Amino acid sequence: MADKGNDPAVIWQTMLGEMEKGFNSFANQAMASPEFSKVMNQVGGVSAGAQKQLGELMEKYLLAMNLPSRAQMVGMAERLQSIEGQLNEIKAMLHQVHHNSLATDGGAGTPRPPRTKRPPTEGEPK
Repeated sequence: MADKGNDPAVIWQTMLGEMEKGFNSFANQAMASPEFSKVMNQVGGVSAGAQKQLGELMEKYLLAMNLPSRAQMVGMAERLQSIEGQLNEIKAMLHQVHHNSLATDGGAGTPRPPRTKRPPTEGEPK
């Protein structure tokens, strides 16, 4: 068996553990300060503003290219879902009406009227 003091994997693991402890203590001290909170708040505000501006620029670009924006596509998708729901309701009602009409006819379909007219014979006028 190799000595644990000379094993490179154990040394590496110990070194990484110590580095992690040091980094965690430094990060905890930095995050506890009010300056850190202030800076992070400013960074978040700048990021949100930049994202809003990018969205507005993309919408203008899509409008100039005569393409729908994301909001317009979402609106169309919602309307299509509504239309599909209505079509499914109509389809279900039609199936029900058709089923009910077959049940009242006894399944024989529409009865035909009796054929009373005969073709003319050769001597009769048309």
